[in-house]
Amino acid sequence: MKIYTGKGYISLLALLAIWSVSAVTSLPGLAISPILEDLSRIFPKASELEVQMLTSLPSLLIIPFVLIAGWLSERGKSLRPLAIGLAIFFASGVVCIFAKDIRLLIIAGCIMGAGAGIAVPYSTGLVVNFFTGDSRVRQLGISSAVNNLSLVLATAVVGWIATRDWHLAFTVYLLPAVSLILLLALRNTKAAPEPKESDQLRQSKIQWGRLTGLSVLYFVITLTTLVITFYLSFLLEKYRFPQEFSSIMISLFFLSIMLPGIIINNIIRRTRSMTIFISLCLIVIGLLLVGTIPDIPLMTLGVILTGVGYGVLQPIIYDKTAIIAPPQSATKALAVVMTVNYVAVVVCPFIIDFLTKIFQQHKGSFPFVISAIVVAMVALLSLILRKSFVLGLDESYYK
Repeated sequence: MKIYTGKGYISLLALLAIWSVSAVTSLPGLAISPILEDLSRIFPKASELEVQMLTSLPSLLIIPFVLIAGWLSERGKSLRPLAIGLAIFFASGVVCIFAKDIRLLIIAGCIMGAGAGIAVPYSTGLVVNFFTGDSRVRQLGISSAVNNLSLVLATAVVGWIATRDWHLAFTVYLLPAVSLILLLALRNTKAAPEPKESDQLRQSKIQWGRLTGLSVLYFVITLTTLVITFYLSFLLEKYRFPQEFSSIMISLFFLSIMLPGIIINNIIRRTRSMTIFISLCLIVIGLLLVGTIPDIPLMTLGVILTGVGYGVLQPIIYDKTAIIAPPQSATKALAVVMTVNYVAVVVCPFIIDFLTKIFQQHKGSFPFVISAIVVAMVALLSLILRKSFVLGLDESYYK
């Protein structure tokens, strides 16, 4: 079976290889978050900070290695850096399974972050390399969907399998082995050249001004939507709702991010030049529903709306990033934008805590309300500047 790429065809196996890379890049740290409380009991001498480092350090270590991988990608089309990153990821996962000391888990997690960081730019870089036009937008949406779906499934599996043996929870970190095997299908698959009308061929170098604008937009929407994963449990506790709702809602959040990616082209054709504005408005409404109305059904609706808004914007930002760089530099440009995602993960708690102190507020509704205000300001700006490159969408996306 052959898959049309907008400039040629690739095999289904090659496409599965590309998807498999997307499936593993979000796992370090986050996948084992459901068992952190269990690990505190398993390692009673470990401090709370040491346990939290199992999720935070991999994300922190990913950041520099994403940029390194982006720089390496510009030196050639070889998949060797990707294979090395996946191999490091897999090896550190094996260490985690057999580790009996919290410090060894932390060290393995750091190494895992480095390996995953090398692989991250290729999760979208391969899509950009092999696809173009509408096919690329669609595949970027699917890639985003696969990324979020794998995280939802991994966290669900971890929570279930850890009841048998906590070591087994780390088996989700062995998934890069699948990607390594499937990479064999890409080794001899050559991407067709970009068509003459491609925007990428008009670029002689990365347009850093536009890349900065896209990075800022991505940082803002990631930072503001992350309050759901960081602060929803605190809000439910304030309202005296059962904490079980927290894990359910967070799973729904990632699932709602996933769903728009599957039909991203249809969404763009219906909302046209207002796509970015409408998506930002969905995030605003969603955050306000979650943060200001103590009602489970409406809070759940808010979580879904927030996820849908983010899920539409993410592949659009990736595609815009690709077209402002020549083909040989596209993965490097994507590496810069994707770094922003991990920076937002790391700094979100610090920024919210800082704002909480500045405005002398208590944690509860405040993170959601202040995030909604910030996104509302960006939404208004996108309405005013809807013909601009960063905040608008031209006819090439929906004609």
